[in-house]
Amino acid sequence: MKPFTFTLRQEPSQRVDLSALTPDRLAGKSVADIEKIEIGTTRASIKAGDVFRIAEGDLKNVRYEGGSSRFDLVGAKLLPEFSIHVEGDVGAQLGRLAKGGRITVSGSAGVYAASGNEAAHIEIKGDVGDLLAAPLAGELAGMSGGRVVVRGRAGARAGDRLRRGILIIEGDAGEDLGSRFIAGTIVALGKTPGRVGYLNKRGSLVLAKRPDLPPTYVDCGPQNLTFAKVFARGLKADSAGAAAVLSGKLQRFGGDTSVYGKGEILTPV
Repeated sequence: MKPFTFTLRQEPSQRVDLSALTPDRLAGKSVADIEKIEIGTTRASIKAGDVFRIAEGDLKNVRYEGGSSRFDLVGAKLLPEFSIHVEGDVGAQLGRLAKGGRITVSGSAGVYAASGNEAAHIEIKGDVGDLLAAPLAGELAGMSGGRVVVRGRAGARAGDRLRRGILIIEGDAGEDLGSRFIAGTIVALGKTPGRVGYLNKRGSLVLAKRPDLPPTYVDCGPQNLTFAKVFARGLKADSAGAAAVLSGKLQRFGGDTSVYGKGEILTPV
């Protein structure tokens, strides 16, 4: 059955909040009802029908034909067994607090993508803004589960306060990758400038290109990690590059010793 489809009529005149257009929230509503849903973020009224042509289909699979950097909160609180695909760009907070399911974006995403993600599989085929998987102001932890794959570049402080889950960044990362890292895994295949792994408590950073590491990381020597090879097999379907790095011999650096010191940075020997 064809997916439930939102086709972009024109670029919205303001940022829009698409958190109300997830599959579970649309269940039981007619197209006419959905067209009347308010999605504007300013005093000027804007409804879903003003921005999209809506075609009925399988609500377990929602598709956006056409994207915009003004599309905020796409897939927010998405539930398991549902999927969303965006043919284009999205704005801030993609997959915010998603409980499960799958979100695919053919373009780029804005700031705070996957913030608070609990279990969703999110793939961004373009670039992503700052603070990927990071907490919003006042929150104690960032992403707490799931998997995020970025095919392009990531902005600054990707994985800030990551609590659990896997981030794969196939392009370059911005400054301070894995800052205040609590736990989980980050794999970066490109360049990683700045204070990599700053205040890392017990997370694993896997870096295909070794940067200048902070002095608070201790060289533990070359390692032949059996678990890394098993882990690589689980990542191969999402990123052959990440799997290749983890399959080889790795140099381990323990830290950040300025905090717990139970984290690590792994790089090819």
